[in-house]
Parts: sequence; C-alpha cells; structure tokens
Amino acid sequence: MIYTSGSTGQPKGAMNTHVAIVNRLLWMQDAYGLTAADRVLQKTPFSFDVSVWEFFWPFLTGAGLVLARPGGHKDSEYLADLIQTGKITTLHFVPSMLSVFLEHDGLETASRSLKRVICSGEALPFELQQRFFSIFSCELHNLYGPTEAAVDVTYWACERNSQLSIVPIGRPIANTVIYILNEGLQEVPVGVAGELHIGGVGLARGYLNRPELTAEKFIADPFSARPGARLYKTGDLARYLPDGAIEYLGRLDQQVKIRGFRIELGEIESVLARHPAVRESVVVARADAGGEKNLVAYLVVREEPAPAVAELRGFFAEASAGIHGAGRVCASGKVAADAQREEKKRSRKCACVCVMCLSVKSTSTTITRTVPRKGERSRPAFRMALSGVPRGNISGGKIKPSLNPGRFGSTTRASAPANEFDLD
Repeated sequence: MIYTSGSTGQPKGAMNTHVAIVNRLLWMQDAYGLTAADRVLQKTPFSFDVSVWEFFWPFLTGAGLVLARPGGHKDSEYLADLIQTGKITTLHFVPSMLSVFLEHDGLETASRSLKRVICSGEALPFELQQRFFSIFSCELHNLYGPTEAAVDVTYWACERNSQLSIVPIGRPIANTVIYILNEGLQEVPVGVAGELHIGGVGLARGYLNRPELTAEKFIADPFSARPGARLYKTGDLARYLPDGAIEYLGRLDQQVKIRGFRIELGEIESVLARHPAVRESVVVARADAGGEKNLVAYLVVREEPAPAVAELRGFFAEASAGIHGAGRVCASGKVAADAQREEKKRSRKCACVCVMCLSVKSTSTTITRTVPRKGERSRPAFRMALSGVPRGNISGGKIKPSLNPGRFGSTTRASAPANEFDLD
C-alpha cells in the first residue's frame, strides 16, 4: 500500500498489488535494459512511489544501488558530487528539482557517467527539456502515472532535436490501456481534450477504508469484455497527438502537484476555513516569474483584529501534515491587482485576501494589508509564504494505438498488449 501525498493529514492509501508492481518493473527493464554495470541512485524518500523502482529495479538486474544521505535530494552540490564519485548511470528527478539541479556549475564534468535521467511526478516543461540537452549528452525520459496505478503508466523518450513545442507523456507501458474520454465515457477524437482513464493490470484495488471514494474513482470498464475489468479516472486532462502519443494538459479538478506531491486545493480551503477567525477561503495554483508553482490562498476574516501570522501558520501546520512552514516575518507590499481579480471570480464577497505561497525557494513569511476596491468592505488581509513542501510493451517493439473509426468515429485508443508475458 502506498499513501498518496495528501495535503491535510488525511492521505489516501492506494492498495496496489504485487502483480501491478512486477508488471511495472519488468516493463522498465525491457524498455531501458539495466545491467550489472549500471549504478542507480536511490534518493527519493521511501514514502514517495518513485522509490519503489529505485529500490527494486537494481535488485532484479544485479545493478549497483547507491543510497543518498537523508535529505540529500535537496542539495544540488551534494548530488553532483555523488553522481561523479558514485559513477551513477541512472537517476530520477521531479522536473522542478531537475530545474534547480541544472543551475549548479560544473555538471558537464560531474555527470559524465550518466546514461539516462528519468522524470516524473510533474509535467515536464519543454524549456526544461531543452536546458537539459544543452548540458547533458545522456538520455532523458518523461514518465507519467498516479500512485493508484503502480507508479507509471505511460512513457516518452525525449528528443534532442524535437520539432514539437511540448513534451508528451507518450504511450502506455506493458499490459496497460489508456482511454481519453468525455463526460459520457465516450472516446474523443484525436486532438480533442478529455479525461485520461487507465485500465489494465496496474490498477490498485482501491483506497484503504474509503469505499465511496474507491467507487467514484475506480469504475467499470465499458470497453472490456473481461468480468470485473475497471478503469481509473485520473482527473487529468489530456489529448492524443496525430502520431498517437498523448499530451498532458492539466487537471480537471482542484488537484495540483508541487515537487511531485499531490495537493488538493479543496482540502486546504477546508482546513483554513476551520480557523475560528476565518469566514471564507479560496486556494488557487499560480506560477511565479521563474515558472515555479505556488499555492495562493485568499482568506476573509470575520472581524478585526485579525489573527497573527504565527497563529495562522501554527494552525495550518498542525492540521496539514504534508505542508510545513518555516521562515521570518517581514513587511510586504500590496497584493497584486490580478490576484484580487482572480480571487473575486471565485468568491465575490472577499474584499481582502490572505496569500499563502508554498514555493520551492521561498523561506519568508510576510504580512500585508490591502486597500479594498470601490464598493467593497475593508477587511484584514495577510500574505503568508510557507516553505518546505517535500520537494506492457515487453517485446521491444513500438506501441501502436489501435484505430477503430467504425465503432467510435475518428478516435485513437492507446494500449499495450496484455499477453506479452505471464505475471502469474
């Protein structure tokens, strides 16, 4: 069982199966061919699903396993030195952490042993791919998948001279089928956005002690004749490209990812609203000037005096086990006008706001007061910045999506053969 990265101390336990994990590992070995000469860096905290293949893939193949020190995944200088001295050939990065790592000097020399870098956990920006290839000569792979489907379900080999302006999430791994469906569970045409659904041997049994949520997210597979076949509704928006590869477009619901950890915006709103001084709360995801993702929370307090920043931080930290804040209090300017307009779209009654930025690099906590717009009542507002968000095609052939225009119109379905090897 692997717990998803819940944001309010109530993460969901995804009950994965051994057959699903074995399928994932065997696919990875067939796709990338690890040997006894390889050395894999294990740096992902074991509470994160990526650590599963970091541990077990080398054990299956006789490759070397190098363990990073606790917290070492946050230290670019340490990682660069470890890659060089440990002769690392294979390692994983969440894209946001890869971006930070690429800022380190001397990577060309330190990374000569690298054969492949694997990214997952967040969308991989095209610009980051290009930066990577300007520094490294090794392979870069973009994987996609939720914890509810044994870590990863699609893969894409990034292209150094790509003619695309995006980085696709690719095609399904072994014994996996991907559907992109509309609200009526009908397949959408190529190029049309829909919700990504996952089927195949990789699905978890469901969520521990959450039968209603399990029934909502794991639904009967309308396209399979196999009794008990299910699909997992990811809540992710995607579309097929003309060549059959899949492009990830974002989230359908209020869930976002920061450093690979899933954050439910609604859950954060719920926690903040429990504070006795808070009347309303709205949380949105935004990116700063550097492209780093932040969470911005807008709060309306019931009356003055407003609660101190330390009180709000303490309350939030206690109720939200997955998010920790640390920093100093300092002065700040007004909340940007566009932030106020964005907030007003969701809560017309909010006159002033509390902005809480969960930034990869942010270490400060600030307090500010804003001037209400004409016709709006004046209420206290704060700006809080918290840091510390923990940052089967088993045949060697290409997966070709099946086209079935007779049944579904001009649609594309991507699937991997279900009989490439026996998992029983």
